[in-house]
Amino acid sequence: MSGTRGTANSRGRLSTGKFHKLVRSWPTLVLTVLLLALALPAGMLIAPALTGPAQSTAQPAQTPAWQLVPEQLSVPQGIDPLATTAPVPVPANVAARLDPLLKTDGGGTFTAVVQDAATGKVLYDREGAARRIPASNMKLLTAVAALRGIGPEERFSTKVVAGPAAAGSSGAAMGSVVLVGGGDVLLGAGDSAESKVLGHAGLATLAKQTVDSLRKGGFKGQVQVLVDDSLFTGPALNPAWSPDDVAAGETAPLFPLALNSARFDSADTTAPRPQDSAIAAGEAFAAGLKAAGAAAGLTVAPAVVRFDGKTTADAKVLAQVQSATVSQQVDLMLQTSDNYLAETLGRMTAVAAGQPATNESAKAAVLGQIAGLGIPTDGMLAADVSGLALANQVSARQFSEVVRAITNGKDARLRAALAGFPVAGLTGTLGDRYIDESTAEGAGLVRAKTGTLNTVIALSGYVVDADGRLLVFSFIGNGLTPGAEGNKPALDTAATALAGCGCS
Repeated sequence: MSGTRGTANSRGRLSTGKFHKLVRSWPTLVLTVLLLALALPAGMLIAPALTGPAQSTAQPAQTPAWQLVPEQLSVPQGIDPLATTAPVPVPANVAARLDPLLKTDGGGTFTAVVQDAATGKVLYDREGAARRIPASNMKLLTAVAALRGIGPEERFSTKVVAGPAAAGSSGAAMGSVVLVGGGDVLLGAGDSAESKVLGHAGLATLAKQTVDSLRKGGFKGQVQVLVDDSLFTGPALNPAWSPDDVAAGETAPLFPLALNSARFDSADTTAPRPQDSAIAAGEAFAAGLKAAGAAAGLTVAPAVVRFDGKTTADAKVLAQVQSATVSQQVDLMLQTSDNYLAETLGRMTAVAAGQPATNESAKAAVLGQIAGLGIPTDGMLAADVSGLALANQVSARQFSEVVRAITNGKDARLRAALAGFPVAGLTGTLGDRYIDESTAEGAGLVRAKTGTLNTVIALSGYVVDADGRLLVFSFIGNGLTPGAEGNKPALDTAATALAGCGCS
C-alpha cells in the first residue's frame, strides 16, 4: 500500500555477484535449489535441449534426490523438514540471533514470533500475543478464508443476459443486454488470455460470444448495454479507510466487476483508479460489442447505464467468461499486495457462505474461517480485509499460526497459497529487497508477505534454516517513525538470520 505503503509491483533480480554470494557454500546451494523448486510449478523447470551433432548413448547419472522437482508445488500433508533428521532449533540460540537485529530505527517497537512449522513449538516470542496493526499482512487471513470458504479451483463468471426492451433516442424500441458482475475484478478489455490471471476473462471475447448469440436469434438493429452490479451491496467504500488513501489510488469503490483490478492501466499501480469500475467495464464491453457487431448489422447505443430492474438470475444467458481460479487470484493478491482484489475476495467469501457481499459480511466471513482452523481469534479485530485500515488488530502469534496452517495444517486447500508468498530478492513485494550485504544470504530463501503503512511494517512467512528445518515467523513493527529507513532492513536481516540459523 503506497501513500501508506511502497509500490507493490517491483520485479527485482539477483546480480551474478550477489547470487554467487548467496550460494557460496554447498549447504546453502542445496537449500536454495530446494526452495526455488518449491516456488515454481514443475512445468516451469525444463531441462535444456541437447545440442551438437550427436547425443551420448551413455546412461545418465542418477539425479540426486534433492535436485528432483516436485510433481506439484506442495504435497497434501504439508512441507516436511528438508532433512529427515533436521533438529528443532534451541530457543535460546534463536533469541541470541534475533534480539540484536530486531531494533527499531527511531520510535516504536517490534513484536515477533518464530515457530517450528512441524511441531508448532514456539522458538522465539517477543510480546507475540500483543495486538498490533498488521498492514497488508491482513491479506494472509483473507487468502486463507477465500481458499477455505470458496475453494482453490472455483472461478467467478461474468455473464451477458438478455435484457428488456428499451426506447432509443428516436423513441423506437431497441433491444438490450445486461452485463452481470459475478466477482471477477481482473477482467481484461481484449480477448480472454487463459494463460494469465489478470485478463484471464476478456470482455472482447464476451462481446463476440454475445454477437453470435444475438445473430443466431435473428436480432438486428440497436442494442443498449446495461450493467448489473447488484451482487455487492452496502457502502462501496469502507468507512475505516482514509480518504487520502482512496485519492492516492490505494483502493477504490468496490464493485463485482472491474477491469485490471479497478485500474485504468494494469501496469500503472500509482495512478488514481476509476471510481465506478462497473460502468467502466460496461463501457469497455460496449466498445467490444460495437466492433464485433458491425458485420452482423448490430449497433450499440452510446450510453451504458446501470440495470435497475428485477434480478437477472432467471434471464436467458447469451454469453459468459470465467475468471482465473481462486488460488491463482490469491497468489496474485499476495504477490502484488492488491487491496482491491483482497476486498473482493473477502466479499466473495461471504457470498459463498450465503451472506450478503458487504464490508461487514466480508470481515465476519474472514474471521469465521480463521476460527474454523482452530486458531484463537481472541483480540483479533478486522476493520477491513486488505490491511489498509489502521483499526485492524492481529498479533504476531496469530499470524505465525496462520502461516503454519498454510504450510503444515490439516486443511490441504491452504497449500494453494504457498506460491503467493513473495520470494526474497526475486518476486513480488520482496523483489527489490534482500539485495545488500546484510540480507543477500536470505535471497531466494525467505518467503514472506509484506506490510507497510506510515508507522507500521510487518513481515510474516516461512524459511528453511541451515539445518533443513522449516520455520514460520511473524515480525510486526508499530508506532514507528515515519520515513525511518532502518526498519525494513531490520526485519529483512532478522529473516535472513533465520535462514542461516544452525541453532540446534
